[in-house]
Amino acid sequence: MIELDSIERVFQVGDEEVHALKHVTLTIKKGEYLSIMGPSGSGKSTLLNILGLLDRPTSGTYRLDSIDTTSMGDNEQADTRRHRIGFVFQSYHLVPRLTAAENVALPLMLSGMAPKERQVIVEKALDNVDLLDRADHRPDQLSGGQRQRVAIARATIMQPTILLADEPTGNLDHVSGESVIEVLEALNKQGIILIVVTHDMEIGERATRRIRMVDGSISKDIS
Repeated sequence: MIELDSIERVFQVGDEEVHALKHVTLTIKKGEYLSIMGPSGSGKSTLLNILGLLDRPTSGTYRLDSIDTTSMGDNEQADTRRHRIGFVFQSYHLVPRLTAAENVALPLMLSGMAPKERQVIVEKALDNVDLLDRADHRPDQLSGGQRQRVAIARATIMQPTILLADEPTGNLDHVSGESVIEVLEALNKQGIILIVVTHDMEIGERATRRIRMVDGSISKDIS
C-alpha cells in the first residue's frame, strides 16, 4: 500500500520558490490501476518521481507498506527502488549495443544472479510480452512498440509491487500503444499497482481510478 500524507515539493529557481506539489494526500491500495492526468506543469512527473523514490518531498510523509520512506537513507531508498518499483518511460532507455535479452537481464546482472539462472527468468519475461523470438535483436532492429515491451519486461524482471509508467505510449502509433497498454494492464491484473502518467485522455480513461492534477494539487480523484 502507498500512503502519501501532506506531500509538498518546493524547488528553488533563482530567487523564486516553485511549489511543484502542494499538500498531496493519497492512498493507493495493492492492485489498483491509476492514471494521473493534467496539463504540463501540474505536478504529474514530480509526483511520479516521489512515488518512485527518485526524488524526496520537501515536507510530508511517504509510507510504502507502512514503512516511512522519507526517513530512509539514500542507499536504503535505492535498494527499495530496485526491488519494489519498476519504471517504464516514454523514451524506453534501452542500451543500444545490447540485445533485447541483455537489456532485460541488466537488473539481474546488477543483483549478482548467476548467468544460467538469469537466462531462464529473462526468457520467461520476454515470452510474457510476446518477444521471445526477438531476444537476440538490438533496439534498432525492433519497432517502437517492441522496444517498449522490452522496457516493460526489464521493469518487471525483479517482480516489483509497483509499476510506474510515464507517458508509455507517447512515442507510439495507436496500434502499438494499444498493445503496450494491454501488456501493462495484464501485469496489473496479477496484483501489481499500476500508475500511468499520460496526456492521452483515451489512455487515462482506461484506468479504474483517475486522478487529475492542477497547479501541484489533486483536483479530482474518480474511481
